[in-house]
Amino acid sequence: MVQAYILIQTEVGKASTVAETIAKLPGVIQAEDVTGPYDVIVRAQADTVDALGRMVVAKVQQVDGITRTLTCPVVHL
Repeated sequence: MVQAYILIQTEVGKASTVAETIAKLPGVIQAEDVTGPYDVIVRAQADTVDALGRMVVAKVQQVDGITRTLTCPVVHL
């Protein structure tokens, strides 16, 4: 199982709606709207890195109001 944080920038005033929409997607553990350089932070999981990438591109980035994402895979050293 691969987990990642997905940092999301949204259009002005869309953070809450984006977080609510993303929270309902399969594989999303948590989605919170936050303050700072990013508007929403998501914790997600998938079986493989490829599946995680597909989820981000095919599901997360398609949510209306998102302008940019940054995916940060969790590593266990």
